[in-house]
Amino acid sequence: MDELTRKIDMIWDDRSLLNYMEYKSAVMRSIDGLNNGTLRVAERDETGWHTNQWLKKAILLYFSVAELKTINAGDITYYDRIPLKSNYDELNVRSVPPASARYGSYIAPDVILMPSFVNIGAYVDSGTMVDTFATVGSCAQIGRNVHLSGGVGIGGVLEPIQNNPVIIEDNCFIGSRCVIVEGAYIDCNAVIAANTVITASTHIIDVTSAEAVVYKGYVPPDSLVIPGNRTKQFAAGDYQVPCALIIGKRSNTTDKKTSLNDALRLFDNDK
Repeated sequence: MDELTRKIDMIWDDRSLLNYMEYKSAVMRSIDGLNNGTLRVAERDETGWHTNQWLKKAILLYFSVAELKTINAGDITYYDRIPLKSNYDELNVRSVPPASARYGSYIAPDVILMPSFVNIGAYVDSGTMVDTFATVGSCAQIGRNVHLSGGVGIGGVLEPIQNNPVIIEDNCFIGSRCVIVEGAYIDCNAVIAANTVITASTHIIDVTSAEAVVYKGYVPPDSLVIPGNRTKQFAAGDYQVPCALIIGKRSNTTDKKTSLNDALRLFDNDK
């Protein structure tokens, strides 16, 4: 792995090396590793998540070596540099037409892809459902047993190289039309209500205690989150800007969706 990393870094600094099969092969091996899940753009250890910048470089280099060609998927024709994943029966992945995932993304066994899109470099772990019209951007990391509801937009990132991807931990429920971008981190078991937008700078405010606790770009584990607004002062006056509100914790005795409904019902009754 150290040798592969070294070669990718060398090519990044000197693109002329792509004229040599030894170095071109290093790019292809990197993408193959992403495709079969032996390599990941981001990995977690005891200190937290870390981005493998060299693999983001490999993806960008892949665009330089891959050739534009016609890709046929039944009656649908594409024209692109990156082929689509295939052999879903061997992967034990259910893919509903016209779902598409690009080669270089990893889709684990028992994933369900409704008509959706998964970009190169993304990692989607087992038991997850990517629902209708949901998109998983490049390099995004999606954990086990996650539900990305209809129309969810998970942002991708390739550049700048040092930027972290969006991370959705295990057992999260992301409601319809949510947008999660800019390397936001959703910790395990969180439930995000429909239409919530979370970016790196979004204020995520825990309002469950007497003193509000503010996070930015991070949702703690087990949180129940809804869209909200906060007042911000500008030169022209005070205006409402979007935020997200943590209104409770997911119950251990109910499923994610029920927990959200119960929390919303309590929240409404307190108005």
